[in-house]
Amino acid sequence: MELDKPIRYLKGVGEKRAEAFAKKGIHTVRDILYFFPRSYEDRSKIKPISECIDGETVCIAATVYRLPADKYIKRNMLITSMTVYDDSGMINLVWYNNKYVKNNFAENEKYVFFGKVGKNKQGRLQMTAPVYEKYGNERYTGKIIPIYPLSSGLSQKVLQSVMELAINDMGKLEEYLPQTVREKYKIAELNFSMRNIHFPRDFESYNIARERFVFEELLILQLALSLRRGKNKTNAGQVFSDLKCIREFTDSLPFDLTNAQKRTINEICRDCRSGIQMNRLVQGDVGSGKTAVAAAAIYMAVKNGVQAAMMAPTEILAQQHMDSLSFMFESFGINVILLTGSMKAKEKRDALAKIADGAADVVIGTHAIIQENVEFNKLGFVVADEQHRFGVEQRAKLQAKGHFPHMLIMSATPIPRTLALILYGDLEISVIDELPPGRKPVKTYSVTANMRERVYNFIADNIRKGMQAYVVCPLVAETENSDLKNSEELAEKLATAYPDIKVGLMHGKMKAKDKDQVMTEFSAGTIQLLVATTVIEVGVNVPNANIMAIENAERFGLSQLHQLRGRVGRGGDQAHCILITDSDNEITKKRMETMCISNDGFYISEQDLKLRGPGDFFGTRQHGLPEMKIANLFEDRNILKLSQQAAKDITEAGLKNYPLLKKKCDELISDEIVMN
Repeated sequence: MELDKPIRYLKGVGEKRAEAFAKKGIHTVRDILYFFPRSYEDRSKIKPISECIDGETVCIAATVYRLPADKYIKRNMLITSMTVYDDSGMINLVWYNNKYVKNNFAENEKYVFFGKVGKNKQGRLQMTAPVYEKYGNERYTGKIIPIYPLSSGLSQKVLQSVMELAINDMGKLEEYLPQTVREKYKIAELNFSMRNIHFPRDFESYNIARERFVFEELLILQLALSLRRGKNKTNAGQVFSDLKCIREFTDSLPFDLTNAQKRTINEICRDCRSGIQMNRLVQGDVGSGKTAVAAAAIYMAVKNGVQAAMMAPTEILAQQHMDSLSFMFESFGINVILLTGSMKAKEKRDALAKIADGAADVVIGTHAIIQENVEFNKLGFVVADEQHRFGVEQRAKLQAKGHFPHMLIMSATPIPRTLALILYGDLEISVIDELPPGRKPVKTYSVTANMRERVYNFIADNIRKGMQAYVVCPLVAETENSDLKNSEELAEKLATAYPDIKVGLMHGKMKAKDKDQVMTEFSAGTIQLLVATTVIEVGVNVPNANIMAIENAERFGLSQLHQLRGRVGRGGDQAHCILITDSDNEITKKRMETMCISNDGFYISEQDLKLRGPGDFFGTRQHGLPEMKIANLFEDRNILKLSQQAAKDITEAGLKNYPLLKKKCDELISDEIVMN
C-alpha cells in the first residue's frame, strides 16, 4: 500500500469521515499507522459468571435465558434488561436508553459480552451496557482490543475497523532503523512492531512493540535536534576578542559571584570568542543570579563593539530589567533604552532612532523589539528571558535583527538534566545550581481550609508591620465548582475584612496596561496585598513581599508552585509560603510534603515528573518540539538512555551513512511544529 495515500481512499472512510480523521491530524495511511492507541482492553480471556466480582471489567460467554425487556422509569429513561447464563451461573445485563438493543438477540443463542460488573439495588451482580457479538465471531472480543483517542465524528468501532484495514493492507514496511542498532539495543523489527502496537498478539508482544516505537521516537528526535545544533554551529558569529573586560564589571558588583555563576560566564566567553554563533541556555533556580550573568555577558558584548538586546515576556519584567541594568551600567557610560508596545508615539520614535544609529548600546523590551520597524545598527548579542514564554520563531526573529548574533536564553524552570538534553537538544546548556550565600530559604507550610482565617490574620499582621503579601487563586471568577477559590470574590472579601489594607487584584483576563498598572502600584507599595492568578508566576521582583498564600494548592504542579513561591523571599526578611488545600488524596499529600521539605527546584522538578508525569510538567509544543506520540519522558527513562547512546553511536559513524534514518530526521527538523 502507498503510505502517503490520502486516508479518504481507504475502504469505509470517504470524504466525511476523512474530515473527522483530519481533526486528529490523520490525513494519510502513514498518519493512521502512527496514531497509537491510548490504552487496551483485554477481551481475550473468558471468565465464568460465578467468578465475576463487583467493579471488574470482564468477558463472559453466555446464552440468552430471557429475551430483553424494556421498562420506562421517569419519562425519558428507558431500561432494557436481559438475563444470560453459563455453566457456572446467571447474570443480568442492562442497557440505558437503547431501544434497538433488544432486536439483536435470540433466545437460547450464545454470545460473548464484555463490560463492567457492578451490583444493583438488590445487591445482585449485573453488567452494564456491554459490548457484545455472537459467540465464535471474535471481531470485538476474544482478543486484546486497542482503544484510541477520539474526536467528534469518530467511534472506537470505526477507528478500529479502519486501522485493521490499514494494518492488513500495509504490505511490507521499509525498515529505517539500522540493523546494527536494532541488534545492539535489542529493538524489534518495524513490521512486527506495527502490527502488535495496534492489535497485540499478547501483552508481551505489545511491550516489545511499544519499546521499539519509544526508542525510535526518542532516537529520531535527538538526531534531529543534533542536526539543528550542527546547523547552528556552522553559522559564523561575532568574535569577542576582549574578554578581560568582564572582570571590571564583576568587580563593580556589590556582591561576590557564586562558583556556578563564574562557571557559566566562562562558558559564555568561550562561545563568544570561538567565531561560531552561540546558542546557549542558562538554566537556574529562582534567585540563583541569572540576571547578573546576563548583565556580565551584555557588558562584554558592548565592550566588544556590538549592540545587545534583551527580550522579556511582560512590560513589567522589561521595566524591571531596564532598572537593574541601567543601575549596573551607570558608571560605565553604557546607554540602556526601553522599547515596549505601550510607549507613547514620540518615545517610541526616539527609541527607534537611537537603536538604528547605534546610540543605544543595550535595548530592553517586550515583543516590540522584534517588530519589522525595529532596525539595529550592529546587533551582536541577544538575550531571551523566561524562554518558555517565547517560541522558536520569536527567538529566530530576534536573532534575525543582527548578523548571526550570539543568543543567550534564560530559564527559571529547573528541569532534570536528562530531560533538558531532549527539550533543548539544539542548545548548549549551562546550569546555575547554587544560590548566593546568605539567602534565607522560604519557609513553606501546608494547611487545611479551616486554618484560612488564621492564615489571613497572620498576613494582615505582617502587612501592618510594613511588609507586603500575595494570595494566589486558580480561578478568575466564580464557576459551577464552588469548592475552588476565585480571585475576584476573594479580593472583595479580604478588602471588606481588612479595610485598613489596600488590596489589589490581577488576573490574565485583564488588559496588559491594567496588569502593568497593578504591578507598578504593588512594586511601589501602594497595594499591600495582591490577590492574583498565576500571572504573577514569572520574574516579578518585589523585595518587600515576604508572604504568599496559595488557595487550592493541589490544582498546581509542583514546579509551578515553586515558581510562584519564588516571588517571595527576594529581600532580606524571612519569607513564608502557605499552601491551602483540603484534598486528602495521597499523591496530593506527597506533593505538598515535597514543597514543605525542599526549596531545591531541580529536586522538586524530579518529584513533579514522578508524581504527575511530563504532560503536566511542561507542554512540549511551547519548547518548539513535536508532541510525543508514544514516549513518556519520565516512565521511559531507561529507553531514553539507550536512545541517547544510540544517537551518539550513529552521530560518530555519520548520520549520512544511514539515508533512510536521515530522511526521517530531516522531515522532523523541517516540520512546522518544530520550527515554529
